[in-house]
Amino acid sequence: MSATETAPVTGPSFGDAASGWLRGRAPVPALVAAALVFTLSSVRAYGKARSGIDNAVVVRAARALLSGGSPYADKRFLYPPGAVFAALPQTPFPEKALFYAVPVVTGALVAVGGVLALRIFGVRADSRLAVALALGTALFLPFQSLVFLGNWTAASVAAFPAALLLARNGRWAAAGVVVGVAVALKPMLVPLFLLFLLARQWRALAWGLGLPAAISLSAAVALPRPGLFFTRTLPFLLHGQDAYARPYDASWPAVLPRLGVPHLLAFALAAVAGTAVLYFAWLRWRCGGDPALRLVECAALLMLAAFVVSRPSFLNYALVVVPSLAVSVVVRGAAARSVWFWVPLVPQLGGVPWPGVDSAQRHAFRDVVMFGGLAVVLGVAAWRGRGWGRDDGVVTESSCRYSLCSEVEARRSGPETRPDPEAR
Repeated sequence: MSATETAPVTGPSFGDAASGWLRGRAPVPALVAAALVFTLSSVRAYGKARSGIDNAVVVRAARALLSGGSPYADKRFLYPPGAVFAALPQTPFPEKALFYAVPVVTGALVAVGGVLALRIFGVRADSRLAVALALGTALFLPFQSLVFLGNWTAASVAAFPAALLLARNGRWAAAGVVVGVAVALKPMLVPLFLLFLLARQWRALAWGLGLPAAISLSAAVALPRPGLFFTRTLPFLLHGQDAYARPYDASWPAVLPRLGVPHLLAFALAAVAGTAVLYFAWLRWRCGGDPALRLVECAALLMLAAFVVSRPSFLNYALVVVPSLAVSVVVRGAAARSVWFWVPLVPQLGGVPWPGVDSAQRHAFRDVVMFGGLAVVLGVAAWRGRGWGRDDGVVTESSCRYSLCSEVEARRSGPETRPDPEAR
């Protein structure tokens, strides 16, 4: 090739063409239908008498505080002290009102999380992908579990993409604030502290650590007998709760003993697996590539590492990472473009049978396949993209547009002239 010639630019692949179609505006009837299906799935909890069980535990703790008791006298209350005061606005309402309101509010938080996940990749909220996301979420068993229980994981479902969107826009300190507030309500997003470490965003890390510490300490001072958290609640959590909740726990230390693996060996295997997933999260960060995709896949791996090891790890936790990962399908090189990404998710759709593990008590076996399968797919993608970045080359795709890469000659001249991926 002579100096006057340019490198050939191939036409868009099928994946790129599909990405452009998914980004396009959906017809109004499709948007209305998706919103209707999503709403109906949210309120299907009305057909069950004990809807909002998990939220009721937090409200009961807040009412105990108002009556002068300690919220941690109830072994079912497993939240930080700040959650007690966050639940106080619900205490004046009767149980009947909460029965109807909680599923709607929970579904609304998930919808907000979905819209924020779309915005991470510059996708419209009225796009065809938004329609697909709404329909898929409505049929997703973790979503149905979340709205039925009224679990406060819904706050993390919205906070996870919100923090990543802020980080994507360079507002790392604000991302730390969002994570810190979410952790003060429920410490689910603690693994994102490692994302701040990988990105060397010390101010964001300070906000993420400082806010929940300040909120929890301030709230604990106002609680009667706050020491019960350490003497009663924390041991209850570390032992995997009790026989009532243990069958629903999809973490390796809970599932493997049910298959005959000794507890100590199960914990060791979980630790090894969790460490491996953390390594792949670090590797994914080193790979660089599209900034939004890098953030989402690295953060998801950090969360999945926790889901493998920590107890408990319930079905509805999947909603924290799956929407953002699913939306990443519009980016070239995303793990979501592999069919293997979707394989562990399909059995979690309502109506798809899995003989032998369809009962609520045995569903954890299906859930551990979902968490483990996602971790494997993301880990393999990170391994394949190590060193050079997955999207380096003549044509790269940002979250909003195509641009020609200026590193053609750098790629041809050898790895020693290639920029450091950390400088991206």
